[in-house]
Amino acid sequence: MPVKIGTRGSALALAQASRVCEGLNRAGIETETVIIKTIGDEQTNVPLHEIGGQGVFVRALDEAILAGEIDAAVHSMKDIPAERPGGVVTAAVLRRDSPADFLVHYADLEDVRIIGTSSTRRKAQLHRSSLDAEIRPLRGNVDTRLRKLKDGEYDAIVLAEAGMERLGLDLPGTRLLPQWFVPSPNQGTIAVVCRRDPDLEQAVGTLDDAATRQDTGVERAVMEEVGGGCFTPQGVYCENGFLLAEVLALDGSRWERIEDEGKTPDDGRVIGRKLRALAYDLIEEARAELGVKQ
Repeated sequence: MPVKIGTRGSALALAQASRVCEGLNRAGIETETVIIKTIGDEQTNVPLHEIGGQGVFVRALDEAILAGEIDAAVHSMKDIPAERPGGVVTAAVLRRDSPADFLVHYADLEDVRIIGTSSTRRKAQLHRSSLDAEIRPLRGNVDTRLRKLKDGEYDAIVLAEAGMERLGLDLPGTRLLPQWFVPSPNQGTIAVVCRRDPDLEQAVGTLDDAATRQDTGVERAVMEEVGGGCFTPQGVYCENGFLLAEVLALDGSRWERIEDEGKTPDDGRVIGRKLRALAYDLIEEARAELGVKQ
């Protein structure tokens, strides 16, 4: 009987699921892809923090696993929230692709006046940069975002470079260096979650990359300690045990940043607690401005 792999139905999600299925097939494991709809895909005109944050993309797939409709699910790891339901486990973390953001623009960079993104982190970091541009909300899948860019609604849009690579897109624009535009925790990483079952976990675990799991584990520890959900403009990036972590004001005018060694999740937890203490006012200001309840 094939392993049922759940995924969202976007082109990017399907490309990621295809990579997982191909890897499992090479290991001699038969697979079947099952598309699951999520509220985040259906309500593209509403900011994420108003419909439950990045976790809305994960919840429907978790529920399908727990209901026995699928055996495992493929996610962009950055979408997986800190709090996880009992009965599911992250069985594989694939080798990380590019963690960077990419500013797609056809005009010269100095002529960019309107940038599309609904990420509070990206918005704050763009405000902090030297770009003199208005940041307007933009959600939807990659095709929708690119169409709005080509239709002239925006002069530039922000995409994850890893997503572009997975879709085979070669687009004009500017790579935003992770050292300054610190990515979301786990950005560029594909994760596979499954129900708690030793045989299933072992099968899916053949795709696991130990180095990526270690770095992303540190990032998640920081994220869990900082808290704040998707409304808090925070970037966390660990590479080979070196950690960059920051929290910004929504308008990018202020920020708190830590650069330190982060080789274990325990290191991440210590750094996360320190960053939360330093950035407490920024987190509370963002919560109040966006009307997010505690």
